Parts: sequence; structure tokens; C-alpha cells
Amino acid sequence: MNPDPPLRFEAVPNFSEGRSPETLAALAEAAGDLLLDLHHDAAHHRAVLTLAGRGGQLAVASRALLRTAMERIDLRRHRGEHPRVGALDVLPVVPLGTASLEDAARLARRIGAELAATGDLPVFLYGHASPTREALPRIRRGGPAGLARRVARGEMTPDYGPGRLHPTAGAVVVGARDFLIAFNVNLEGGGLRVARRIAARIRNRPDDPRPSLRAIGVRLAAPGEVQVSMNLLDFRRTSVKEAFDRVEAEARRRGAGVRSSEIVGLIPAAATWPGMERDLGLAGPPRTVESALAAGQGRCAPLYPALVRAAT
Repeated sequence: MNPDPPLRFEAVPNFSEGRSPETLAALAEAAGDLLLDLHHDAAHHRAVLTLAGRGGQLAVASRALLRTAMERIDLRRHRGEHPRVGALDVLPVVPLGTASLEDAARLARRIGAELAATGDLPVFLYGHASPTREALPRIRRGGPAGLARRVARGEMTPDYGPGRLHPTAGAVVVGARDFLIAFNVNLEGGGLRVARRIAARIRNRPDDPRPSLRAIGVRLAAPGEVQVSMNLLDFRRTSVKEAFDRVEAEARRRGAGVRSSEIVGLIPAAATWPGMERDLGLAGPPRTVESALAAGQGRCAPLYPALVRAAT
């Protein structure tokens, strides 16, 4: 009898860096042949990498990515729109193929422990990796300063590592979850106050036991341009089209409109449909996890140094 094939997972580390081509290229190099995608944004000052591989491979790559982030990112000088508590801010693990969510949780806990030892920094677990199913927004509330205060007061205790934030790298939040779609809608008119009001209107309540949509309003790099930035935690309960339509309707009610939208990173094929880019005002067809895996992981990794230089 043939043994079962090794389990595979996706890891989606988020970094507090979206502007330095050299740092983006270094992160891509640290990810190596596991890299499927790299998305970066100057206004959010954030980069999202998508990796796929076996558990051991992802653990090794995660340590290399943390070392690179700690060498190149200093949170004391970081200014960006996206919430964060760390240089390597959050690292979710997602099951692929026959792997289960519990398999992903075990791997997330392994990675969390190894990152704490590698960087001598605190690691907090969230989602299915956390014994209490801790929510990511609660950990990141108030940014590094807010988290540091709660740790000092004993209101929050790291799952791994020291009971204080690293002076330049902060903390890392590691979790396990199903596929999440990061989806942003750029508004035409209205300003930041309107974007924030729309986000508050469409997102799930904080006490919702099964949230499927989180949203915030943020500024973009160009003066006057704003965005409703969303996380679709369960695209089967709240689809990309439903999220877009809700933003568009709320914007219209407030005398604003929708200029365009974007999907951050890769998206499951089940969440797409023919003509998606036309319906949502995307710059082009979204890249799917399945197509990236079929194309062969690692092929894109050597291209990223050139790509990030060309994008800036």
C-alpha cells in the first residue's frame, strides 16, 4: 500500500512594508521556490506574500522571512494605513487538498513556536490555531503601542516568546483559517469620513459569532482618494459581488460612487465568475490559487526583484 501523500498548505505572511523595492525583493528571495504571489501597496504600506508547500518547507521559509523582515523593517519608522503590530505582522496557514483545518492549526502552532525562538519576540495565536479562537482584530487593536500596554498589564499573554514586544519588529500573529479574500473598493468622491461610514455600515458586528465580512475605510496615496478595504472571511456566505454591491449602494446613498476595485493576492476559483473584472472594475482577471499552483510554484519567485522595481 502506498503511503498517503504529504499534506500541503498555503501560508500568507503579511509584512509592514509596501514601498521599498529592495525589501520586497529580499522577502521574495527569502520565500524562494514556495512563492506563488506577491502583492504590495504603498498607501497601506504592506506586502502580502502567498506561499504553498509541505509543512516543514513552510516552517523553514517562515523563519527565513522573519529574519529578513527583522533586518529590514523598523516599526518605529513605519507609517501606513493598514493595522499592524509587527514587521512580520500576521501569518495565516490555510489547508490545501486533503489537509484539514486542524492540520493547519497544528502547523500554525509549530511555526509560531519556531518564530518566537528565532526572533526572540512574542507570538500570538488566532483563529483555529488559538485555544480560545482569538480574533485577529482584537490582538491588533491599538497597534504596537496598544498591544504592548495590554501585555504589560497582563491583559494579554503571548502564546510563545517573551512577555514584551520587540523594539523594532513588534510581535507576530500566527493563525489557521480557511481561504480569505482581501478585497478593496476605491471610491469616487466622499472622502475618508464617507469611506469609514460605509465600512461601519457593511461589516459584521463585533459580537457576531460567525463573521464573514470585516471592513475599514482608509486613505490612498493620491490626495483625496479613499478606499473601503475588506476581508471576506467566508466568501460562500458573503460573496465578492455582494460585498461590492453593498459598498456601491452605500456610496450612492452618500453622494459618492465607485471608481475601481482590487483583489489582494490570490483568490479561490470557486469565488470567481466570467466577466468578474468587468463587473467589479478590476484592472484584469483575478489570479486564482489553482492557476498559480498549476503553473508551478517557484517559477515566479526569481521575477519579483524586477517586478517590484518596475512597480515603483
